[in-house]
Amino acid sequence: MTTETDRTPRSRAWITGAVITAVLGLFFAIDAIPKIVGMSFAREGTEALGFSPDKTAVIGWVLLACLIAFLIPRTAVLGAVGLTAYLGGAVTINLHGDKPLAGFVLSGVYVGVLVWIALVLRRPELLRVLGIRRS
Repeated sequence: MTTETDRTPRSRAWITGAVITAVLGLFFAIDAIPKIVGMSFAREGTEALGFSPDKTAVIGWVLLACLIAFLIPRTAVLGAVGLTAYLGGAVTINLHGDKPLAGFVLSGVYVGVLVWIALVLRRPELLRVLGIRRS
């Protein structure tokens, strides 16, 4: 049975959020998969940040789990929280490694903001939950 809302075309905001989500999904997948399969450049990059190379796959699996949760509508908020935590770790480790502020350290913040923009565009009711918009 279809309802009136099922036949309503998606809003531009929702489509924009979906496009941003797709781009972020591709970005995070391109980051996670080489870590999971243990590609040499991913292991070397992880080691350069001060981690043991055997932790590379764990980092990749954590990122992939958060990404999958973010892409599933029912768990998107949980996924966004997980991705935000992951990116917070990236900010911290880049700061600890004395990387350039705007190019490396804050890149996690920029991507994290995009994660939440995409989520709010796909799920505008979150603004009401946060008290930013009234019913």
